[in-house]
Amino acid sequence: MSRYRRWAAGALAVVATAAMCASPAAVASPIPSTVGSHTPAAVSSAGDTTGPAAHATALVQEMSVAEQAFTVVMGHVSGTDPAALRTYMQSGLGGFILMGANIPATESELQALTAAMTIDPALPPLIAVDQEGGIVSRLHGDDYAASTALKGQPVDDTSAAFTARGSLVARAGITVNFGTVADFTADSGTFIYGRALGTDPASAADRVTAATVAQEQFLASTLKHFPGHGAAPGDSHSAIPSTSMGLDEWRSTEAVPFAAGIDAGASLLMYGHLAYTAVDTLPASLSPKWHQIAREELGFEGVAVTDDLGMLLSSGNPVYADPVANGVAAIAAGNDLVLMIAGSDAQTAGKMAARIAAAVDAGTLPKERLEEAATRVLTLRTQLAAASARWTLCADCEPVQ
Repeated sequence: MSRYRRWAAGALAVVATAAMCASPAAVASPIPSTVGSHTPAAVSSAGDTTGPAAHATALVQEMSVAEQAFTVVMGHVSGTDPAALRTYMQSGLGGFILMGANIPATESELQALTAAMTIDPALPPLIAVDQEGGIVSRLHGDDYAASTALKGQPVDDTSAAFTARGSLVARAGITVNFGTVADFTADSGTFIYGRALGTDPASAADRVTAATVAQEQFLASTLKHFPGHGAAPGDSHSAIPSTSMGLDEWRSTEAVPFAAGIDAGASLLMYGHLAYTAVDTLPASLSPKWHQIAREELGFEGVAVTDDLGMLLSSGNPVYADPVANGVAAIAAGNDLVLMIAGSDAQTAGKMAARIAAAVDAGTLPKERLEEAATRVLTLRTQLAAASARWTLCADCEPVQ
Protein backbone atom coordinates (compact mmCIF):
# COMPACT_ATOMS: atom_id res chain seq x y z
CA MET A 1 0.00 0.00 0.00
CA SER A 2 1.31 3.44 -0.91
CA ARG A 3 0.59 6.88 0.37
CA TYR A 4 -0.07 9.74 -2.02
CA ARG A 5 1.08 13.31 -2.19
CA ARG A 6 -1.54 16.00 -2.53
CA TRP A 7 -0.82 19.35 -4.15
CA ALA A 8 -3.37 22.07 -3.54
CA ALA A 9 -3.35 25.86 -3.27
CA GLY A 10 0.34 25.90 -4.10
CA ALA A 11 1.32 23.93 -1.04
CA LEU A 12 2.69 20.43 -0.60
CA ALA A 13 0.83 18.26 1.87
CA VAL A 14 1.73 14.70 2.73
CA VAL A 15 -1.05 13.22 4.78
CA ALA A 16 -1.94 9.79 6.05
CA THR A 17 -4.82 7.79 7.34
CA ALA A 18 -4.29 5.60 10.34
CA ALA A 19 -4.95 1.88 10.19
CA MET A 20 -5.92 1.88 6.51
CA CYS A 21 -4.12 -1.23 5.39
CA ALA A 22 -6.63 -1.75 2.57
CA SER A 23 -6.34 1.80 1.30
CA PRO A 24 -4.02 2.97 -1.48
CA ALA A 25 -4.31 6.54 -0.34
CA ALA A 26 -4.69 8.66 2.72
CA VAL A 27 -5.48 12.28 2.25
CA ALA A 28 -6.93 15.40 3.76
CA SER A 29 -10.37 16.37 2.52
CA PRO A 30 -10.24 18.23 -0.82
CA ILE A 31 -13.99 18.94 -0.64
CA PRO A 32 -15.22 21.67 1.70
CA SER A 33 -17.72 20.66 4.33
CA THR A 34 -20.44 22.65 2.59
CA VAL A 35 -20.77 19.88 0.02
CA GLY A 36 -22.20 17.61 2.66
CA SER A 37 -24.33 20.25 4.34
CA HIS A 38 -27.05 20.06 1.69
CA THR A 39 -28.26 23.63 2.02
CA PRO A 40 -30.56 24.08 -0.97
CA ALA A 41 -28.94 26.31 -3.54
CA ALA A 42 -32.07 28.26 -4.30
CA VAL A 43 -32.65 28.95 -0.62
CA SER A 44 -29.22 29.30 0.92
CA SER A 45 -28.21 32.16 -1.35
CA ALA A 46 -30.63 34.46 0.47
CA GLY A 47 -28.33 34.68 3.47
CA ASP A 48 -25.05 34.00 1.68
CA THR A 49 -23.54 36.67 -0.52
CA THR A 50 -20.09 35.16 -1.08
CA GLY A 51 -20.33 31.35 -1.03
CA PRO A 52 -20.85 28.77 -3.78
CA ALA A 53 -24.64 28.94 -3.63
CA ALA A 54 -24.67 32.71 -4.07
CA HIS A 55 -22.17 32.46 -6.92
CA ALA A 56 -24.26 29.76 -8.57
CA THR A 57 -27.43 31.81 -8.21
CA ALA A 58 -25.75 34.78 -9.86
CA LEU A 59 -24.46 32.62 -12.70
CA VAL A 60 -27.90 31.18 -13.38
CA GLN A 61 -29.49 34.63 -13.50
CA GLU A 62 -26.96 35.62 -16.17
CA MET A 63 -27.65 32.53 -18.29
CA SER A 64 -30.12 32.18 -21.09
CA VAL A 65 -32.77 29.49 -20.81
CA ALA A 66 -30.83 27.43 -23.34
CA GLU A 67 -27.64 27.67 -21.27
CA GLN A 68 -29.52 26.67 -18.13
CA ALA A 69 -30.92 23.66 -19.96
CA PHE A 70 -27.48 22.44 -21.00
CA THR A 71 -26.35 22.79 -17.38
CA VAL A 72 -28.87 20.20 -16.17
CA VAL A 73 -27.88 17.53 -18.69
CA MET A 74 -25.09 15.01 -18.07
CA GLY A 75 -23.87 13.80 -21.42
CA HIS A 76 -22.15 10.67 -22.69
CA VAL A 77 -20.40 9.47 -25.82
CA SER A 78 -17.98 6.59 -26.21
CA GLY A 79 -14.28 7.01 -26.86
CA THR A 80 -11.00 7.87 -25.19
CA ASP A 81 -9.81 10.71 -27.44
CA PRO A 82 -9.34 13.77 -25.18
CA ALA A 83 -9.72 16.19 -28.09
CA ALA A 84 -13.00 14.66 -29.21
CA LEU A 85 -14.43 14.68 -25.69
CA ARG A 86 -13.33 18.27 -25.19
CA THR A 87 -15.17 19.27 -28.35
CA TYR A 88 -18.25 17.41 -27.11
CA MET A 89 -18.20 19.28 -23.77
CA GLN A 90 -17.86 22.73 -25.37
CA SER A 91 -21.64 22.84 -25.75
CA GLY A 92 -21.90 23.68 -22.05
CA LEU A 93 -23.20 20.38 -20.68
CA GLY A 94 -23.32 20.21 -16.91
CA GLY A 95 -21.50 16.91 -16.74
CA PHE A 96 -20.26 13.74 -18.38
CA ILE A 97 -20.56 10.13 -17.28
CA LEU A 98 -17.63 7.86 -18.00
CA MET A 99 -18.47 4.31 -19.00
CA GLY A 100 -16.15 1.39 -19.72
CA ALA A 101 -15.54 2.54 -23.29
CA ASN A 102 -14.16 5.84 -21.95
CA ILE A 103 -11.49 4.31 -19.73
CA PRO A 104 -8.02 4.16 -21.33
CA ALA A 105 -5.29 1.72 -20.36
CA THR A 106 -3.42 3.88 -17.85
CA GLU A 107 -4.29 6.27 -15.06
CA SER A 108 -2.21 9.06 -16.63
CA GLU A 109 -4.20 8.73 -19.84
CA LEU A 110 -7.44 8.88 -17.87
CA GLN A 111 -6.23 12.00 -16.05
CA ALA A 112 -5.47 13.64 -19.39
CA LEU A 113 -8.91 12.72 -20.66
CA THR A 114 -10.79 14.13 -17.66
CA ALA A 115 -8.67 17.28 -17.70
CA ALA A 116 -9.50 17.84 -21.37
CA MET A 117 -13.22 17.90 -20.61
CA THR A 118 -12.86 20.95 -18.36
CA ILE A 119 -13.48 23.96 -20.60
CA ASP A 120 -13.52 26.51 -17.77
CA PRO A 121 -11.27 25.60 -14.79
CA ALA A 122 -13.29 27.96 -12.58
CA LEU A 123 -16.41 25.91 -13.26
CA PRO A 124 -15.49 22.34 -14.18
CA PRO A 125 -18.24 19.96 -15.27
CA LEU A 126 -19.39 17.13 -13.05
CA ILE A 127 -17.39 14.13 -14.28
CA ALA A 128 -19.03 10.97 -13.00
CA VAL A 129 -18.45 7.24 -12.93
CA ASP A 130 -20.21 4.15 -11.59
CA GLN A 131 -17.46 2.84 -9.34
CA GLU A 132 -19.20 0.61 -6.83
CA GLY A 133 -16.37 -1.90 -6.92
CA GLY A 134 -16.85 -5.59 -7.58
CA ILE A 135 -19.77 -6.26 -9.91
CA VAL A 136 -19.96 -2.68 -11.17
CA SER A 137 -16.45 -1.37 -11.68
CA ARG A 138 -15.19 0.89 -14.47
CA LEU A 139 -11.70 1.86 -13.31
CA HIS A 140 -8.55 -0.21 -13.40
CA GLY A 141 -6.91 -0.98 -10.07
CA ASP A 142 -9.96 -1.23 -7.83
CA ASP A 143 -9.16 -4.45 -6.03
CA TYR A 144 -10.70 -3.27 -2.76
CA ALA A 145 -13.49 -5.05 -0.97
CA ALA A 146 -16.93 -4.57 -2.54
CA SER A 147 -20.51 -5.25 -1.57
CA THR A 148 -20.37 -9.03 -1.97
CA ALA A 149 -17.85 -9.19 0.86
CA LEU A 150 -18.58 -5.99 2.80
CA LYS A 151 -22.16 -6.93 3.68
CA GLY A 152 -20.76 -9.70 5.90
CA GLN A 153 -17.78 -7.82 7.33
CA PRO A 154 -17.40 -5.20 10.08
CA VAL A 155 -18.47 -1.68 9.17
CA ASP A 156 -14.89 -0.44 9.48
CA ASP A 157 -14.04 -2.53 6.43
CA THR A 158 -16.55 -0.52 4.41
CA SER A 159 -14.86 2.69 5.55
CA ALA A 160 -11.46 1.37 4.50
CA ALA A 161 -12.65 0.09 1.13
CA PHE A 162 -14.46 3.30 0.17
CA THR A 163 -11.62 5.50 1.40
CA ALA A 164 -9.43 3.61 -1.05
CA ARG A 165 -12.08 3.67 -3.77
CA GLY A 166 -12.81 7.37 -3.33
CA SER A 167 -9.14 8.21 -3.59
CA LEU A 168 -8.77 6.12 -6.75
CA VAL A 169 -11.71 7.89 -8.36
CA ALA A 170 -10.57 11.38 -7.33
CA ARG A 171 -7.01 10.85 -8.54
CA ALA A 172 -8.38 10.21 -12.01
CA GLY A 173 -9.94 13.67 -12.11
CA ILE A 174 -13.45 12.31 -11.54
CA THR A 175 -15.57 14.41 -9.17
CA VAL A 176 -18.78 12.37 -8.79
CA ASN A 177 -19.11 8.70 -7.92
CA PHE A 178 -22.43 6.99 -8.54
CA GLY A 179 -21.03 4.29 -6.30
CA THR A 180 -23.06 3.85 -3.11
CA VAL A 181 -25.89 1.35 -3.40
CA ALA A 182 -28.32 2.15 -0.59
CA ASP A 183 -30.74 -0.61 -1.59
CA PHE A 184 -30.85 -3.74 0.55
CA THR A 185 -32.27 -7.23 0.31
CA ALA A 186 -31.76 -10.58 1.98
CA ASP A 187 -32.84 -12.44 -1.16
CA SER A 188 -29.70 -13.66 -2.89
CA GLY A 189 -31.70 -14.48 -6.00
CA THR A 190 -32.59 -10.86 -6.79
CA PHE A 191 -30.89 -8.55 -9.25
CA ILE A 192 -29.65 -6.07 -6.65
CA TYR A 193 -28.42 -8.49 -3.96
CA GLY A 194 -24.84 -8.70 -5.18
CA ARG A 195 -24.51 -4.91 -5.27
CA ALA A 196 -26.23 -4.07 -1.98
CA LEU A 197 -24.14 -3.21 1.08
CA GLY A 198 -26.59 -4.75 3.55
CA THR A 199 -29.30 -7.36 3.94
CA ASP A 200 -31.55 -5.41 6.32
CA PRO A 201 -32.24 -1.73 7.07
CA ALA A 202 -29.77 -1.40 9.94
CA SER A 203 -26.83 -3.20 8.36
CA ALA A 204 -27.32 -1.33 5.09
CA ALA A 205 -27.62 2.03 6.88
CA ASP A 206 -24.37 1.49 8.79
CA ARG A 207 -22.42 0.64 5.65
CA VAL A 208 -24.02 3.34 3.54
CA THR A 209 -23.05 5.87 6.20
CA ALA A 210 -19.48 4.57 6.23
CA ALA A 211 -19.20 4.62 2.44
CA THR A 212 -20.64 8.14 2.25
CA VAL A 213 -18.38 9.65 4.90
CA ALA A 214 -15.33 7.99 3.34
CA GLN A 215 -16.00 9.21 -0.19
CA GLU A 216 -17.06 12.73 0.67
CA GLN A 217 -13.46 13.36 1.73
CA PHE A 218 -12.49 13.19 -1.92
CA LEU A 219 -15.52 13.70 -4.14
CA ALA A 220 -19.28 14.05 -4.37
CA SER A 221 -20.88 10.72 -3.52
CA THR A 222 -24.28 9.44 -4.63
CA LEU A 223 -26.96 7.27 -3.03
CA LYS A 224 -28.89 4.94 -5.34
CA HIS A 225 -31.45 3.68 -6.34
CA PHE A 226 -34.06 5.76 -4.51
CA PRO A 227 -36.60 4.87 -3.15
CA GLY A 228 -35.12 1.36 -2.92
CA HIS A 229 -34.56 -1.45 -5.40
CA GLY A 230 -34.73 -4.18 -2.76
CA ALA A 231 -38.50 -3.99 -2.42
CA ALA A 232 -39.01 -3.91 -6.18
CA PRO A 233 -37.55 -7.14 -7.59
CA GLY A 234 -36.53 -7.24 -11.20
CA ASP A 235 -33.85 -5.57 -13.29
CA SER A 236 -34.59 -1.92 -14.02
CA HIS A 237 -32.30 -2.09 -17.04
CA SER A 238 -34.97 -4.03 -18.91
CA ALA A 239 -38.22 -3.34 -17.05
CA ILE A 240 -39.81 -1.04 -14.49
CA PRO A 241 -39.78 -3.16 -11.33
CA SER A 242 -42.74 -2.51 -9.07
CA THR A 243 -43.92 -3.10 -5.55
CA SER A 244 -47.16 -2.54 -3.69
CA MET A 245 -45.30 -1.50 -0.53
CA GLY A 246 -46.99 1.46 1.13
CA LEU A 247 -45.37 4.59 2.46
CA ASP A 248 -45.54 3.62 6.14
CA GLU A 249 -43.75 0.33 5.54
CA TRP A 250 -41.25 2.07 3.27
CA ARG A 251 -40.38 4.58 6.00
CA SER A 252 -39.38 1.80 8.40
CA THR A 253 -37.52 -0.32 5.85
CA GLU A 254 -36.26 0.88 2.45
CA ALA A 255 -35.98 4.51 3.55
CA VAL A 256 -33.60 3.82 6.43
CA PRO A 257 -30.31 3.50 4.49
CA PHE A 258 -31.17 6.48 2.30
CA ALA A 259 -31.95 8.62 5.34
CA ALA A 260 -28.64 7.54 6.88
CA GLY A 261 -26.70 8.44 3.75
CA ILE A 262 -28.41 11.81 3.49
CA ASP A 263 -27.60 12.55 7.12
CA ALA A 264 -23.99 11.49 6.45
CA GLY A 265 -23.69 14.14 3.74
CA ALA A 266 -24.22 12.48 0.36
CA SER A 267 -24.09 15.13 -2.33
CA LEU A 268 -26.38 13.43 -4.85
CA LEU A 269 -29.44 11.18 -4.76
CA MET A 270 -30.11 8.98 -7.79
CA TYR A 271 -33.73 8.14 -8.56
CA GLY A 272 -34.43 4.65 -9.83
CA HIS A 273 -36.87 3.56 -12.52
CA LEU A 274 -38.94 1.83 -9.84
CA ALA A 275 -42.70 2.03 -9.28
CA TYR A 276 -44.05 1.92 -5.72
CA THR A 277 -47.60 1.74 -6.97
CA ALA A 278 -49.25 2.48 -3.61
CA VAL A 279 -47.42 5.82 -3.56
CA ASP A 280 -47.29 6.72 -7.27
CA THR A 281 -47.79 4.62 -10.38
CA LEU A 282 -45.04 6.58 -12.12
CA PRO A 283 -41.45 5.36 -11.81
CA ALA A 284 -39.70 7.30 -9.05
CA SER A 285 -37.37 8.90 -11.58
CA LEU A 286 -40.38 10.71 -13.07
CA SER A 287 -42.43 11.10 -9.89
CA PRO A 288 -42.97 14.53 -8.28
CA LYS A 289 -44.31 12.69 -5.23
CA TRP A 290 -41.05 10.84 -4.57
CA HIS A 291 -39.04 14.02 -5.04
CA GLN A 292 -41.25 15.73 -2.50
CA ILE A 293 -40.77 12.87 -0.05
CA ALA A 294 -36.99 12.98 -0.37
CA ARG A 295 -36.89 16.74 0.12
CA GLU A 296 -39.53 17.18 2.81
CA GLU A 297 -39.37 13.93 4.78
CA LEU A 298 -35.72 12.89 4.44
CA GLY A 299 -34.35 16.42 4.25
CA PHE A 300 -32.31 15.90 1.10
CA GLU A 301 -31.14 19.23 -0.31
CA GLY A 302 -28.42 18.17 -2.73
CA VAL A 303 -28.52 17.31 -6.43
CA ALA A 304 -31.26 14.92 -7.55
CA VAL A 305 -30.16 12.87 -10.55
CA THR A 306 -31.93 10.31 -12.69
CA ASP A 307 -30.65 6.85 -13.38
CA ASP A 308 -29.86 6.33 -17.06
CA LEU A 309 -33.02 7.41 -18.88
CA GLY A 310 -32.11 5.04 -21.68
CA MET A 311 -33.16 2.22 -19.39
CA LEU A 312 -36.77 3.36 -19.68
CA LEU A 313 -36.68 2.60 -23.39
CA SER A 314 -35.93 -1.04 -22.65
CA SER A 315 -39.07 -1.39 -20.55
CA GLY A 316 -41.14 -1.69 -23.70
CA ASN A 317 -43.72 0.73 -22.30
CA PRO A 318 -44.71 3.04 -25.17
CA VAL A 319 -45.29 5.88 -22.72
CA TYR A 320 -41.52 6.10 -22.28
CA ALA A 321 -40.54 5.54 -25.91
CA ASP A 322 -39.26 9.11 -26.39
CA PRO A 323 -36.07 9.54 -24.35
CA VAL A 324 -35.92 13.29 -24.93
CA ALA A 325 -39.47 13.69 -23.60
CA ASN A 326 -38.44 11.59 -20.60
CA GLY A 327 -35.69 14.12 -19.90
CA VAL A 328 -38.17 16.99 -19.82
CA ALA A 329 -40.51 15.01 -17.57
CA ALA A 330 -37.63 14.19 -15.24
CA ILE A 331 -36.73 17.85 -14.74
CA ALA A 332 -40.40 18.72 -14.25
CA ALA A 333 -40.69 16.00 -11.61
CA GLY A 334 -37.88 17.50 -9.54
CA ASN A 335 -34.61 16.11 -10.86
CA ASP A 336 -31.76 18.58 -11.11
CA LEU A 337 -29.63 16.51 -13.47
CA VAL A 338 -30.63 14.07 -16.20
CA LEU A 339 -28.47 11.54 -17.97
CA MET A 340 -28.94 9.12 -20.80
CA ILE A 341 -26.48 6.44 -21.84
CA ALA A 342 -28.23 3.45 -23.44
CA GLY A 343 -29.46 4.30 -26.91
CA SER A 344 -27.79 7.71 -26.99
CA ASP A 345 -25.45 9.22 -29.58
CA ALA A 346 -23.43 12.41 -29.89
CA GLN A 347 -26.57 14.48 -30.49
CA THR A 348 -28.80 13.09 -27.72
CA ALA A 349 -27.71 15.35 -24.87
CA GLY A 350 -28.06 18.45 -27.03
CA LYS A 351 -31.51 17.40 -28.15
CA MET A 352 -32.54 16.86 -24.54
CA ALA A 353 -31.28 20.31 -23.53
CA ALA A 354 -33.06 21.89 -26.50
CA ARG A 355 -36.35 20.21 -25.61
CA ILE A 356 -36.04 21.32 -21.96
CA ALA A 357 -35.47 24.90 -23.06
CA ALA A 358 -38.37 24.70 -25.50
CA ALA A 359 -40.65 23.45 -22.71
CA VAL A 360 -39.76 26.50 -20.62
CA ASP A 361 -40.36 28.83 -23.56
CA ALA A 362 -43.73 27.14 -24.17
CA GLY A 363 -44.72 27.44 -20.52
CA THR A 364 -45.07 23.68 -20.00
CA LEU A 365 -42.02 23.57 -17.71
CA PRO A 366 -41.89 26.35 -15.11
CA LYS A 367 -38.78 28.50 -15.56
CA GLU A 368 -38.37 28.50 -11.77
CA ARG A 369 -37.98 24.70 -11.83
CA LEU A 370 -35.20 24.89 -14.41
CA GLU A 371 -33.51 27.72 -12.52
CA GLU A 372 -33.65 25.71 -9.29
CA ALA A 373 -32.16 22.66 -10.97
CA ALA A 374 -29.40 24.64 -12.68
CA THR A 375 -28.55 26.41 -9.43
CA ARG A 376 -28.16 23.17 -7.51
CA VAL A 377 -25.91 21.72 -10.21
CA LEU A 378 -23.80 24.88 -10.44
CA THR A 379 -23.50 25.08 -6.67
CA LEU A 380 -21.97 21.62 -6.57
CA ARG A 381 -19.69 22.40 -9.50
CA THR A 382 -18.55 25.59 -7.76
CA GLN A 383 -17.86 23.74 -4.53
CA LEU A 384 -15.85 21.08 -6.31
CA ALA A 385 -13.89 23.69 -8.25
CA ALA A 386 -12.91 25.41 -5.01
CA ALA A 387 -11.77 22.08 -3.60
CA SER A 388 -9.75 20.86 -6.58
CA ALA A 389 -6.59 18.89 -5.93
CA ARG A 390 -4.01 17.06 -8.02
CA TRP A 391 -2.94 13.59 -6.99
CA THR A 392 0.37 11.94 -7.71
CA LEU A 393 2.29 8.98 -6.35
CA CYS A 394 4.47 9.83 -3.40
CA ALA A 395 7.56 7.76 -4.19
CA ASP A 396 9.41 8.58 -0.98
CA CYS A 397 6.57 7.72 1.41
CA GLU A 398 6.71 4.64 3.57
CA PRO A 399 3.81 2.18 3.60
CA VAL A 400 1.38 2.52 6.46
CA GLN A 401 1.87 -0.38 8.86
